[in-house]
Amino acid sequence: MQAVLILAHKNIDQVIELSQRLSSCFNVYIHFDKKVSLSEKQELSLKKLNVNFFSKYDVKWGSYSIVRATIDLMKLALENPKNKYFHLISGQDWPMKAPQKIYDFFEHTNKIYMNYWRAIDMRKSGEPEIWWVKYYFNYDQINRRTTFGKIYHRFLLLVQTLGRVNKLKKYGVDENDIYAGQEWVDVPRDALEYTIEYYEGHPNLEKIFSTSFCSDEIWMQSILCNSPYRDRIDKNIHHFIEMVRNPGIQPAILDEKYYEKIIKGDYWWGRKVERPVSDKLISLLDQKNRF
Repeated sequence: MQAVLILAHKNIDQVIELSQRLSSCFNVYIHFDKKVSLSEKQELSLKKLNVNFFSKYDVKWGSYSIVRATIDLMKLALENPKNKYFHLISGQDWPMKAPQKIYDFFEHTNKIYMNYWRAIDMRKSGEPEIWWVKYYFNYDQINRRTTFGKIYHRFLLLVQTLGRVNKLKKYGVDENDIYAGQEWVDVPRDALEYTIEYYEGHPNLEKIFSTSFCSDEIWMQSILCNSPYRDRIDKNIHHFIEMVRNPGIQPAILDEKYYEKIIKGDYWWGRKVERPVSDKLISLLDQKNRF
């Protein structure tokens, strides 16, 4: 068996529809942000699909709460020894191919599909990405996306740059060993077990990542890219993501104008999908994939 792990924070009915599509092939596990509430009807629908779901963390963008929710999802799915491959997606992802085709592909590979780069080589939003790990941040308490959060972020960068803060040096981690990438991964059981065991066996990593910014895009890459599993990593994650400026750089909501580009590529998942904007695209994909 294979498991799909979903991090969801909105559009609950769409997440249920996604689960219904995937549950014919996959075991489905969902963490719902504590800020959303499920109705009795929605809970019943998930239970009828045999979906494993829970709501434990108040998830904030850029905060460690995302890592905590992800690790709990992974550990829950690992409890079932029949799960041999694991797919981490968001509640706004959608299969670009028939779920059975996705499932069949992963029955014949032991690769890790995970994008990555060295954090010291990347700048995001005009900032060296390594700063997000070297410096201290507390975005479980502060909403980074508010006006105050943006000003607060600049203040933290200025003060810690002037103070030459280096949290990595404090915990004995070389900057060259920090990798980052997109959070969404497809990973076989042995590599996932190694990742969780390594993380929990090295408490200094939690001390680093729990006070980092966007550590959900860094923790797993940093472990696997410095592990014996690195040679099995394929950086092509087969995710269709169209980045647009609105006003910052973020994934576009996918609609029918992206259909031709999607079918010409080799994509398993697409992000972001939101009904009703994505209704026509979903219909076109259903016709092609005969869902």
